Amino acid sequence: MLKLKLAPVAGPVVVSAGSGARALDKVIHERLRLGIVSALSVNETLTFKDLKKILSTTDGNLSVHARKLEEAGYIECAKMFEGRVPRTEYKLTDKGRDAMAGYLSHMEALIRATRGE
Repeated sequence: MLKLKLAPVAGPVVVSAGSGARALDKVIHERLRLGIVSALSVNETLTFKDLKKILSTTDGNLSVHARKLEEAGYIECAKMFEGRVPRTEYKLTDKGRDAMAGYLSHMEALIRATRGE
């Protein structure tokens, strides 16, 4: 059985390559949530409108997935008004940045293992 050494935030873990995918952060691993966290990783803040455009999604879909990330403590949401127009702004938290780094390390380890490196 092929062993894979993973480096999540909490420290290295050894798992079999087949079970490695099951150990991925389920909060981030969903396509739209991964898109949100990725976009916020390279931008200090993004508005709801910005994220909706970047991810080509609907208001409802973005709302549901952003809330899931917010509940996990991965992003922060600030609601304000610009004049009379509501503005929702998102920011990646330190916990979210760490989770993304762990997720990427895990994916890199899976890729190396499947390539036999």
